Amino acid sequence: MHIESVELRELRIPLVSPFTTSFSTQLERNTLVLKVSGTTDGPNGPVETVGWGECGSLSDPYYNSEYTAGARAMLREYLVPTLRKSQSDQPLSAETVGSVLHHIVGHQMSKSAIEMAILDAELRARGQSFARYLGATRTRVPSGVSVGIQDSIPQLLETVGNYLSQGYVRIKLKIKPGWDIAPVAAVRKEFGYDVPLQVDANAAYTLVDAQLLRRLDEFALLLIEQPLAEDDLVQHAKLAQSLSTPICLDESVESAKDAADAITLGAASVINIKPSRVGGYLEAKRIHDLASAHGIAVWCGGMLETGIGRAANAALAALDGFTLPGDISASDRFYKEDITEPFVIEDGHIAVPQGPGFGVTPREDVMDRFTVGTETL
Repeated sequence: MHIESVELRELRIPLVSPFTTSFSTQLERNTLVLKVSGTTDGPNGPVETVGWGECGSLSDPYYNSEYTAGARAMLREYLVPTLRKSQSDQPLSAETVGSVLHHIVGHQMSKSAIEMAILDAELRARGQSFARYLGATRTRVPSGVSVGIQDSIPQLLETVGNYLSQGYVRIKLKIKPGWDIAPVAAVRKEFGYDVPLQVDANAAYTLVDAQLLRRLDEFALLLIEQPLAEDDLVQHAKLAQSLSTPICLDESVESAKDAADAITLGAASVINIKPSRVGGYLEAKRIHDLASAHGIAVWCGGMLETGIGRAANAALAALDGFTLPGDISASDRFYKEDITEPFVIEDGHIAVPQGPGFGVTPREDVMDRFTVGTETL
């Protein structure tokens, strides 16, 4: 592909309700949406094309080191200029973006956003869906939901009950010290042990809390996600030896290499693959393949994506190795109005888009209402 321009749109989209984790409370989604325009090879020669990408970073550097304003600066000052220089020397494609940008340390979410937009553009020009490009075999994926930390146990039970009535097939509870055993016990007591249930600590504990975390074993959880700090692979391996609940890593895995290290150390028996966190969907596919080869379960996590990222996540989760329900919920889980046609849950599943590229087209009139800044490079 030859890129002619990259448009960066910063959006602020209100959430339907506050989303609280162990590290912050979000009231809105502050995200970057990218529109790449250029030419690429189509079935009958060069064609003009556009592609859309979305940056997974949050407003503040609390989940990881990236944040929206920083991602915007990184794209403007480093990533897009590097790609512009590279394409003057050799052809550029989505498959080469990672290697071209490799010398720029970190900033996986920013890199993922630009790779994503180029990939969408190329696939649109070919008339090929992302699901077909990946080799996905399923046309729909089971839908799980992430439940933030609530103000009270009764409010938690009401929230979980509402999601179960909507058809979600798996519940994930955010936990933190002081909000862990009691909410899990209450949900099990209220809804029984047939409901697939897991918890996510977002690195809120230390190995000193092992005795407390062992108390979660009695609740037959699918997994406990990222209980310790992101750089604590060795301590995760030690914790795994003391728990019967499977350990799942999230923040600790930013690449296929990280996944290989975690598997070798025995630090995880499950991996949450968030494409934006690992640098893009192509690296996410590599982690999927690696995990499958080692018998490690994977599922697709989310970063409160709009319909752009949600569409791409659904296609990724349709690969055979994704054996656990992911955080691919309906649009109305987070947004009263999405920037694409809304995703809806049907019979506990989300349909995988089959159109060219990611199979969705942003509604620019809706984006205009949420846009707080735009620049074209």
